[in-house]
Parts: sequence; C-alpha cells; structure tokens
Amino acid sequence: MKFNSQGRDEVTYDAIVIGSGISGGYAAMELCKKGYRVLMLERGRMVEHGDYPTANLDTWDLGIQNKVSREEIVAHYYKQNRLNWWVNEDNKPWIVKDDEYDYDEIQRFDWIRGHHLGGRSIMWGRQCYRWSDLDFEANLKDGVAVDWPIRYADIEPWYSYVEKFVGIQGNKDGLSHLPDGEFLPPFQLNCAEDQFKQAVERTFPERNVISARTANLTQYIPELHHGTRGQCQARNRCWRGCPYGGYFSSLSSTIPVAQETGNLTIVAHSIVHSLIFDDATQRVTGVNVIDAETKETREYFSQVVFCNASTIGSTAILLNSKSERFPDGLGNDSGELGHNLMDHHYGMGGSGVFEGMEDQYYKGRKPNRGFYIPRFRNINEATRQDFLRGYGYQGGIDRVTDMNAPLGPEFKKAISTPGPWRFQATCFGELLPYHDNRVFLSEDKTDQYGIPTLVFDAGLKENERKLREDGVNALAEMMEAAGYKDITTYNSPTAVGACIHEMGTARMGRDPRSSVLNQWNQVHAVPNVFLTDGSFMTSSGTQNPSITYMAMTARAVDYLDKELKKNGTI
Repeated sequence: MKFNSQGRDEVTYDAIVIGSGISGGYAAMELCKKGYRVLMLERGRMVEHGDYPTANLDTWDLGIQNKVSREEIVAHYYKQNRLNWWVNEDNKPWIVKDDEYDYDEIQRFDWIRGHHLGGRSIMWGRQCYRWSDLDFEANLKDGVAVDWPIRYADIEPWYSYVEKFVGIQGNKDGLSHLPDGEFLPPFQLNCAEDQFKQAVERTFPERNVISARTANLTQYIPELHHGTRGQCQARNRCWRGCPYGGYFSSLSSTIPVAQETGNLTIVAHSIVHSLIFDDATQRVTGVNVIDAETKETREYFSQVVFCNASTIGSTAILLNSKSERFPDGLGNDSGELGHNLMDHHYGMGGSGVFEGMEDQYYKGRKPNRGFYIPRFRNINEATRQDFLRGYGYQGGIDRVTDMNAPLGPEFKKAISTPGPWRFQATCFGELLPYHDNRVFLSEDKTDQYGIPTLVFDAGLKENERKLREDGVNALAEMMEAAGYKDITTYNSPTAVGACIHEMGTARMGRDPRSSVLNQWNQVHAVPNVFLTDGSFMTSSGTQNPSITYMAMTARAVDYLDKELKKNGTI
C-alpha cells in the first residue's frame, strides 16, 4: 500500500537526489544554488555535522587496540571484517551491519557501505587525482569495452571548479598524465621520503614520487571553502568524522551550503525501491520509497532525478525499476546495466628499513599517506608492457618505535627513543571493464523490505595478475635503489570491492546499444534521469575516483540547468 500524508503537490519537487554521499551532496548543492527545490533521500539515519561519537576519544577509550570483539564481528560484520583492517571501534558507527543488509556472491565481493547522512564521504581516504586523456582514450586505443564519450578537455574546467571548493592540498608536479589542479599548500615529504624520491627519480627517470594530494584544508579560505569548515588539524582521525570540518565531506561542505539556500529538504530512513516511469511521456515522474523504520511505502515526484546512491545502490534501483517498456530495468536497452563492474585491486606492496638520517625526525602528523607514485607503465612506447594499463602507489616513511623490549627500564627507554625509518607502500592496480564482471538481482531472495537482494560475480583476470606481479617487482626495485634493508613484498589478490572504489555497471558511451548513459550522465532513453556516482565510469583508471565524480556531477547539473532554461524541459 502506498500512502502520502500530504497531497501530491506537497511531495513534488523540482529535483530528487537519491543519496547524500560525495556525489549526492554535490548534486544537491549545485541544484539548490541554481534555484531548484530539491528533495534529498537518504536510506540511513540523520547525522548532524559534529555528531561524531568517537572523534575525540583517546586510544585507551577504544577497547583493546581499537578492536571490535569477536562476538560482535561474527554477529554483525562477518563479510566486511574479511578486509581485516576495516572494522574498528573508532569507525564502527559508520559501518553497515552485514546481518541487516546481506547479499550473495558467486565470486567474493567486499561491499562497503555507509547508511547515514553523508554516506562514505565521512570515511573516505580523501586522495584526489585528476584523470588525463591517457585514461579517457585508453579503451579506444586498447580495443577494450567502449570508448568514453568525453575527453579531458570536457572535464578540465569542472575539475578546477570543484577543486577550489573541495580544497585539495598538493604540489604542481608538471606531469601530463596526472594533471596539476587547484592546490592548497601541501603536506611536504619528510626527509626520508625526500631521500626516497631523489633515489627513485635518479635511477628510474620515468618514475615520479610526489606528495600525496588529499582533500584536507591545509589553508582555510572562507570565500572558497563554504559550509561548516576550518583548517585541518592533522589529527589523523579522519574516518571518525572531523568536528573541525578540516576535510571535505557532505556533512561539513555541500549539504550545509545547500541548506543555506532554503531549497533543500532531507528525508532520512528513505529506501528508494524504484523509479516511477510514465510510458506516455517516456520520462520518470518520481520515486517509490520504503520507510526504513515503519516499512510503509510512499511516493515523491519531480521533474528530474539524480541517482547518487553509490555505484551498486543506483544500479540496483534501476534494475528494480521494471516496466513494460523496460522489462530488464530502467534504461537497460543495451543489456549493460549491472555489467562492467570495476574497482581498484590492491593487496600488493612492500616494506623496508632505511638505515640513515638517524639524527633527523619530523614534526607533527599528516592525515594522509606521505607520497604518491603515479602510473609509469604503458605511458608511451618506451614504457610498454605485456599487460594493459598500469598501477600507482600510496605510501609513507616513519620512524617506528620498538614495542617488543622487555618490561621495565628497557621498555621505557625503547618507547621514548625513535626507531629506524620504516618504508611502507601499497600498490593500486587498474581493473579492466569486463562485461562478465557484474551485479544482478536475485530471482528468489528478498531483503527485510521485500526488495530483491543482490548477487555479485566479479573477479580479477590474467591481465590483472600480470600487472600485480610487475607492480610488486617494480616496488622492490625502487626500495633497492634507495638502499633499503630488510625488504619484503607481498602479493595477496583482493576481492573486487575491497578498495571501496567500485565503478561501472551503468557506463557512459556514445552508442545507446552498448551503454546506459550519454556524455552528460543521462540515461539514453530516459533523459530526465542522471547518474553521477561511480556507476557512470567506463573504465577505472589508476587514480582514486571521487574528485572525478564531483566534477562530472557539477558538469551534469550545469548542462541540465541550461537545457531547462533553453527548452523548459529535459
């Protein structure tokens, strides 16, 4: 039974945004700033900026080594804890319980979600790197999947537009395949990281070690960084939520700006079941919602819908939006909806000890890994390999303390004495857009709300295996060039989803017969529906993707606004 406590006019908006995370928050802000009345639907609970229960807790307040009890893991986090590092006492308030939102796997998939206002923008890693035409032209040049319908020139001004608001710290490094952006002053490399940089770039001229670029406000500029924000305190507690607004999140940035316009309505505990399709107009007229607390259903209506429920969430909504026109899911004329599921794969990296600079140290902390090594394989003919695409590294070098000394005076001395410089780096590889890597609706299983559960079937293939072996070997070469001792490497392939960079499943393309979205993030056959979360991605690149989602979201809203003003409809 559907119900609305008010008449249709009272539940009708100019635009509906599904989801409140990185892209949903950005869509709502841009729409509200342009004067549209926006309804934001969040399937999880309301959270106010500052409502971060563990943000100011000390180490001794977080149980034994910040670990969640075994009983709680078995009861609630049995899939997400397979990552080992993910479920902790300090970030547990933001982690979805597996027993409440289960799913099935043909091949293992690590589905990390955030069901609360702000979504994963509270817990994200904040690494922000532009794409270049090396990425946007890759599918075409490699003969893989379909060509991106855009190039760097199409998105470049939108990168600049969002970077100024988001606040990205970093250096201008002059790399054509990793374009420079609008940067705040960087967290500088420490002396050991700089030594590593010099050794690597001297030995391997095609490889670059740069300061990591992250969405932390090393300099707060009130006229740019609107919302409830302030300078980053470098507390290195970011995934707990930042009461200072020192890093970019929907709660501290886009949602407050949208609210200031008076045009935003937020309704939490609202699970979007499907979109309402009007066969007469060939447009979506609204959304079907299930109340997460009462399980009652209701409808909301709008002229346009932005799906920003995350790659998997938005795809599930479209798959569940079946009609006579779209028996296989809204906009699924190509049959590609749910396919081409991507992520970055890691579980490969290494460590080593640098014996030197024992008379030097560093001051303060950094809320990010210290350095980034951009892709250096398959950049040109000189760097061509027997696999496609490439990988990058995130890492840092710190002085570690000996915690294994005997208790007593020796232990007291050990923990107050800086230990050797220890290097650690993780390699992130590109996963190709394989058609048979997919997510689909279960035919016989539903969740507690009566919605079909999801089934995942995605994995790494031979190209990724070759890439991984090369990534680990190249890292060992760089540590050897820097003179490190006790070098160790590892290569433990992760499941798709583990990097929390899931992408694809509703890809952009030039041809409606082989893609779901056009170059403006519109569903080909239903132009008043936009997807600007990770579902639109046509390939995965090597770089962290969130800044690209935000740039594409701002671009899509600008296009929509111009079309409505020109034609009165979309």
